[in-house]
Amino acid sequence: MAQKPTLLRTLITSRHWQVFETFKLHFERTANELAEQDRDPTLVGLTVSKRQFERWYGGEVKTRPYPALCRVLEAMFRYPVDVLLGPAQESSAAADAVPRLRLVMPTRPPSSPLEPTDGNSGFDGIEFTNTPVPGDSTGRDTLERQVAMAARRAFRFSAMAEGSTIGPETLDELHQEVRRLTAAYPRLPLATLLGDLVEIQDLSFHFLEHGRVRPTQARELYLLSAITSGMLAKASHDLGDPRSAMTQARTAYVCADNADHHAMRAWVRGLQSLIAYWDSRHHEASQYAALGISQVTGVTGTSAVWLSCLHARAGAALGDATAVRESLAKAERARDTASPDDLDEFGGIMTFPVPRQLYYAADATAWLPDAPEAQQQAEAAVAAYRQAEPEDWAFGDQAGAHTDLALARVRAGTLDGVDEAIRPVLDLPADQRINGIVASVRQVHTALRDPRWLTAPEARTAREEIEAFTAAPAAALPR
Repeated sequence: MAQKPTLLRTLITSRHWQVFETFKLHFERTANELAEQDRDPTLVGLTVSKRQFERWYGGEVKTRPYPALCRVLEAMFRYPVDVLLGPAQESSAAADAVPRLRLVMPTRPPSSPLEPTDGNSGFDGIEFTNTPVPGDSTGRDTLERQVAMAARRAFRFSAMAEGSTIGPETLDELHQEVRRLTAAYPRLPLATLLGDLVEIQDLSFHFLEHGRVRPTQARELYLLSAITSGMLAKASHDLGDPRSAMTQARTAYVCADNADHHAMRAWVRGLQSLIAYWDSRHHEASQYAALGISQVTGVTGTSAVWLSCLHARAGAALGDATAVRESLAKAERARDTASPDDLDEFGGIMTFPVPRQLYYAADATAWLPDAPEAQQQAEAAVAAYRQAEPEDWAFGDQAGAHTDLALARVRAGTLDGVDEAIRPVLDLPADQRINGIVASVRQVHTALRDPRWLTAPEARTAREEIEAFTAAPAAALPR
């Protein structure tokens, strides 16, 4: 007699999560979300092996999973794990009698990641798997993740062991973590970074609020808090929440002010301009960029280049072609005189490389009516990202360059090459469909609704694909 499928298999199938990579993505997101809810950092980064998933999906479970895995499964599907692993028909009947579990997010962030969790020793957050055979990349990935989890746990312990006085080792580790996150932010999906960002911000705030720090340490802590808050502002923006983004950005500015860091103050003004721009508050975006430009006197790094490009883009949205060209020329002059400062040394989101400058120029030019250079600017930006060094590459800005190229071709009166330009964007996975990318793609959709293209088959196909793309943004994924 054939074995009845489990409720877990039925739910996985109904949600179309049969592909391991898809299930793994949702599992890891839920683990990180549960870690925040329960104030249990041992769940951060918890994953599941392909072999374990296949056992669950195939109903080949002879013993209950480890407690940490049970907690995540119950949070994902809202049923007790014993019901999930039981036969689907019996489980469906049992589900009527068993209250479904509900994942409740905390009303406030944890006061400190160092607070103990009730009855949790921290050891059940590790999934033990068989030793990988040569060439088994899944096993290697699992071991690497376990090593990373152990390192984070060691960092939290050392910070706790130093008590209320922050020591040089903890401060150096905080610095290295922030540097890692700034470098990773433009290149990785937000879901892989958000838990660490929240934890590092909370730990920095904890030491500033409760620790005994020397003035030089306080200044560095405020700078690290400013950078982390800036990245969380960008994260809120990427998830389509401009209000939270501005709150984080204001906090970042307060921290930059307490650090008395001139370049960081200017950088945050640029961030505020970016948030306002994508929220269609173009006058405000222009004002923030101008305010930042007024603060860059003496700043040698690439923040000055970014601010001029932001001013150009806001001016373009306001229809001021003269301001666009003047600001782009000012950005070129700032590039010629720029030399890396301490913000540039963090890399990633804290610096403004040449490919990104070319993308902003293309983005600004794309707004201008009858701009003959629009397609040329966009092609230059696409080419720059195709050839960019790894440290200069950013999936969001590369996608923006491609949408600018598609937009420029449509506005030039041809559909030739439009699909080629936008195809890499439409192929992005859902966890990379951040707010700015979705908004840029919608601009192409609007251009394709011009009466010239309404009946063109290729335009109709492109519009339908764009509608499907924008219907599943990163903000809609479970977190």
